[in-house]
Formats: sequence, C-alpha cells, structure tokens
Amino acid sequence: MDKIKRALSVAMLSVIGFGGSLHAQEVIRIAASPVPHAEILEFIRPALKAQGVDLQVKVYTDYVQPNLAVEDKQLDANFFQTRPYLDTFNKERKTHVVQVPGGDVHIEPFGAYSSKVKKIADLKEGATVAIPADVSNGSRALALLAQAGVIQLKDPKNLLSTARDVVSNPKKLKFREIESAQLPRLLPDVDLALINTNYALEAKLDPGKDALLLEKGADSPYANFIAARADNANSPAMKKLVAALHSPEVKKFIQDKYKGAVIPAF
Repeated sequence: MDKIKRALSVAMLSVIGFGGSLHAQEVIRIAASPVPHAEILEFIRPALKAQGVDLQVKVYTDYVQPNLAVEDKQLDANFFQTRPYLDTFNKERKTHVVQVPGGDVHIEPFGAYSSKVKKIADLKEGATVAIPADVSNGSRALALLAQAGVIQLKDPKNLLSTARDVVSNPKKLKFREIESAQLPRLLPDVDLALINTNYALEAKLDPGKDALLLEKGADSPYANFIAARADNANSPAMKKLVAALHSPEVKKFIQDKYKGAVIPAF
C-alpha cells in the first residue's frame, strides 16, 4: 500500500511539474450591476473559462458596496461605474480603487423619464424633479437638463455641479436628491426623474422610447470600465478579462441586445 501511495505521489508531482498545478485556473471575483454589466460578464464567462479564468460574478444593486468590497479585498474587481463617479468616491471615502488598464467598455446614455408629462416643455412651474443623490450622477442629470435648455448651470463643463450651481431656473423646478437605485420607483411621485440607464433597464424602461431626454453617446466622459485595486489591476487574469470585454463578439452582443440603450465604447 505504501508503494502505491508513493507511486501516486510521484505521478502527481510529475503532472504538476510538466503541466503546472492541477488547479491552475485563475479566479476573478467581480461585483456588477444586474443590467447590463452582469449580463455582459455572463456572456464572456465561457470564453474566459477556456482561457483558464473562473469569473465569479456577484450582483449588487447599489453604487457603494462594489467599491468598498474591492477596497477591503472581499472582491477582486467591479464593473458598474464611470470615471467621475470613481474619482468622487475615492476622494470622499478615502479609497484607492483604480481603473484597470485596457480601455472603456460601454456607455449608458443617461435619461429623463416621466409618468406625468409626455414632453419636457409640458413641465409645469414648480414641478418636482428627482435626480441622483451622489454628486457625479446628480451633476450628470443637471447637465442633461441644461443641454435641453430647461435650466442653466454656472459652469456647464463642470462634472461635479450641484443644484446650488443652477443660475437660471425659469420653471422654478424643485430638485429632490434620491439614491439612484430608488429613482424608477419614484416615477409616480414626481414630475420628472433623471435615471441611470442600468436602473432604467432593470425597471423595464426603454431609453430609446420612454426617455423624454437622452444623452448623446459620442465622446461621453461617462463610459463604464473594469475597476480593481492597484495591486491586482495588471494581473494576467485581469488582462484576459479586459481583452474579452473588448472583443468583436461583445460589441455585437451589446448592439444586438440593448439596441442603443447601451453603446460600445471601443
């Protein structure tokens, strides 16, 4: 019996020596918003598995925990955010999450929605407008209203504008700052809500048909990307992940599935 055990041990060591570890598969534990991020990641999972990467997707419905989980090393990466949001988050929370090199993945044009009016021009004086509570997405909402001529901002190019930077508000709109994930549920309670596209899609809203205002995707500073910690952002597994996300197959998947509600950024 001892001879058999020794023979098996030698055989195992030989396999490991010539072919690497029997369990050489790399693991990436990644946080993602349900739509479209997790769906895109699930699409590339088989391709990554073939390359020796086990992609484990954990779905989050908020914009705070994914970065904290990466910072605390509970997860390896996340896929949900834009550069203005990440920069603001790191500054406010004293975190150190970084964009993984390799480029942006997609853009989600931001939209304005209403269940009470069919055109922006129909907004009444004193109407209540709900915008995201975090400064980067709140600024994005205000910028969209400013581009439509509904309000004027002190500095239209400032990506961190707040309601205090509104210098002209002819309709005397009342702004309510609400957590982004809650905005679709509040549509019946407000006159207008500015909603991130991932939450709009989850709520079965069609940005192309339902949005009264919609950002133009070209040259947007609000592209989404993979984020991680500096100590693993350049790992071989992360490079494989980013390369897979920039494949022609992913571009086609995004175009076919989301039909303009999500736009490839590569």
